[in-house]
Amino acid sequence: MNILAFSAAADDFFWSQIMIFGCLIAGVYFSIRMRFPQLRLIKDMVGQLLSGKSSESGLSSFQGFAMALGGRVGTGNITGVASAIFFGGPGAVFWMWAIAFLGAGSAYIESALSQVWKEEVHGEYRGGPAYYMEKGLKSRPLGIAFALLTVFGCGLALPGIQSNAFGQAAAHSLNMAPWMTGLLYTVLVGYVVFGGGRRIAKSAEMIVPFMAIAYCLLAAIILVTHFSRIGEILQLIFSCAFNMNAAYGAVFGLAIQWGVKRGIFSNEAGQGTGAQASGAAEVSHPAKQGLVQAFSVYVDTLFVCTATAIMILATNAFNVADPAKAGGFLMQALPGVEKSNFTQVAVDSVLPGYGGAFVAIALFFFTFTTVLAYAFYADSSIAYLFKKNTGGAGYKYGILFSRVAVVVATFVGAVSSVDVVWNFGSASVGAMAWFNIVVIVLLAKPGIATLKDYEAQRKMGLDPVFIPSRCGIEGAQLWDTIIPRTYAKELAALKAKLAIAEVDEDIDEDGLAAPVALETKS
Repeated sequence: MNILAFSAAADDFFWSQIMIFGCLIAGVYFSIRMRFPQLRLIKDMVGQLLSGKSSESGLSSFQGFAMALGGRVGTGNITGVASAIFFGGPGAVFWMWAIAFLGAGSAYIESALSQVWKEEVHGEYRGGPAYYMEKGLKSRPLGIAFALLTVFGCGLALPGIQSNAFGQAAAHSLNMAPWMTGLLYTVLVGYVVFGGGRRIAKSAEMIVPFMAIAYCLLAAIILVTHFSRIGEILQLIFSCAFNMNAAYGAVFGLAIQWGVKRGIFSNEAGQGTGAQASGAAEVSHPAKQGLVQAFSVYVDTLFVCTATAIMILATNAFNVADPAKAGGFLMQALPGVEKSNFTQVAVDSVLPGYGGAFVAIALFFFTFTTVLAYAFYADSSIAYLFKKNTGGAGYKYGILFSRVAVVVATFVGAVSSVDVVWNFGSASVGAMAWFNIVVIVLLAKPGIATLKDYEAQRKMGLDPVFIPSRCGIEGAQLWDTIIPRTYAKELAALKAKLAIAEVDEDIDEDGLAAPVALETKS
């Protein structure tokens, strides 16, 4: 078995039908249990995004959002959408929307749990699946296993996908050799990555809003120029998504598979990586970062991925492969054009001579911030592995190794085969998602309790603060220090309100404990 066949087999193994429907079912489960916060609390999502400030130990809510969004918005939003349409037809776009809507519930749970059980390691907040596996499931071995998987995925397997996508786009539109773009890209990545977590966060904070807004504005321009086709595009997406279009009937099952697969690759909901950015944020309540990260899933898929899909479908700049015939097509509007270049062709049809260059530049910013996010996630996992001795050689050289790995993988990916790089990267995403989805389902009770507590305090007119005992949560001792030290005013307001109301409630089915139990250190 050659390396291409091996990488494809690994990808197929981790993205089996069980995984596809498991992600959808988990999203439905969390959404129903929390009464669809992705609809009810959109105002809170945006409000929490813009509130809060950074501290010596943690990032601001917006920096945590920008870093996580930088990780979400990458080549999956351009090349990933194109490949989903190529293999699954236009109906795959609907299933990307579906997993984004449902995945917002999963994103809330994992991000809130990351905040609940975050720790202060080497003077900085760190959190993520490894931390809540240890504290929530009381299993250090599980935490170590996920941390190692993250170091492999984010340090070695995933950076190459991003640099490869930019290298391919630059070669197509800017006539630059992959080794040349790879070298330039790698040097810039190294400069930021070796500057540490704060330089990464600052870079993401500056780049992410600009790149996302500019890209969506371009999509809006293309949509306006093809305004008459809006109804036709929507009809095509929905008819293919529900097997009501005979021309694409052969890829109906693949539409679901590729829509969910590429949707999760893009928005990372349930994968566990975005939760590591969440754990680094300075907030007064875990629900605040949970809501912010749920919103980032929307931004990634419902805005940026949809922008790509609109550009491709509105301009007919796509092909759809025939699964029953190797090398055959169900639809071929672009003979001889690789799927990775669909978006460039689409934009170039509206802005002749400029479209390809614009997409190449957009890909640079999209993929660059994603690689930076991967570096931060690898750092967080190393911090977890050596958190008991951050002054030792293990922590020091572990961090150095992870950063060197990201830089090397970035260059290797830029000059490697497209399919091999994508297969290994996609397989690592599937492996992390498999692991994390099961864990957050097991920890649904404390995750849901944080939202109930947040909403209860909001109804009292308070700026919510997190007291673990109110939610029946154990092992979150760091909050006994954070709240009195940083949010003393908000804590006093909560105590005063509860003293006046003389609340005395029982623990409910979701684990929300009596709000009078304020066992914090004063």
